[in-house]
Amino acid sequence: MRTRIWILLCFAGSIAQAGPWLPRESRVPGGVAIVDLGRGEDVPGQVMFGKHRAPVLRDESRWVAVVGIPLDTEPGKQTAVLTGTATPDGTPLEFTVVPRKYDEQRLQVANPRHVEPSRSDLERIERERARIDAALGAYTDDRVPELAMSLPVAGRRSSSFGLRRYFNGQPRNPHSGMDIAADSGTVIRSPAPGRVLDAGDFFFNGNTVFVDHGQGVVTMYCHLSRIDVRVGEEVGTGSPLGLVGATGRVTGPHLHWSVAVNRALVNPALFLAGEESPDD
Repeated sequence: MRTRIWILLCFAGSIAQAGPWLPRESRVPGGVAIVDLGRGEDVPGQVMFGKHRAPVLRDESRWVAVVGIPLDTEPGKQTAVLTGTATPDGTPLEFTVVPRKYDEQRLQVANPRHVEPSRSDLERIERERARIDAALGAYTDDRVPELAMSLPVAGRRSSSFGLRRYFNGQPRNPHSGMDIAADSGTVIRSPAPGRVLDAGDFFFNGNTVFVDHGQGVVTMYCHLSRIDVRVGEEVGTGSPLGLVGATGRVTGPHLHWSVAVNRALVNPALFLAGEESPDD
């Protein structure tokens, strides 16, 4: 049985062996840094990495921080800031990000608007970008996330996290999630308990659901044929969120699943219980 955890914030020093309730550590762009905060009784404070707050967890004997590393992070020394009653001005906390080379992927999409959007499309994309950023950057103090997740849908992983993508020959942003190929109409289930933050139809992502798992951990599900949850609805592990589809910018029916930690989109494979290594 997974250890029940309480969460807050902070970090310094690396963990040699993560507990079963933690994601696998991978200090690369798009990975996760897990840092031991010691065994004190009191909450050490809050940690900011860039502009976003990172979750801090308490197990039976220690505090740790789980810090998401954005895909565009430069390898080398990175610094988060710890603030608290003992450190009102903030304490710099350093960790090292090592390089990671991701492969390329070239795709053909049928709708040319999804490669070269019109002016009205671009206006819609800008509005949706702010909405997506707000959802992925959400931080809920009073919810404890379960970080050992299950696959939201069974199927072949048709695309790897971090791929440098080209649509109809034109370069686009790296792939920031896990693609799982499945038949249209296959049920998508929440991989962990949470609350539905937002849901709707987006230009690139199609029908999309965002779930808040607490303390800056948010998951996103894209290209659904149907959404089966409402904003504000509580979901448990295995609760249906919707059905696999091919809405938005796609080459066929599949689920795009993203995991955000302190707003950084990180490799979902790090959170899958029972897997030995990230989905390369």
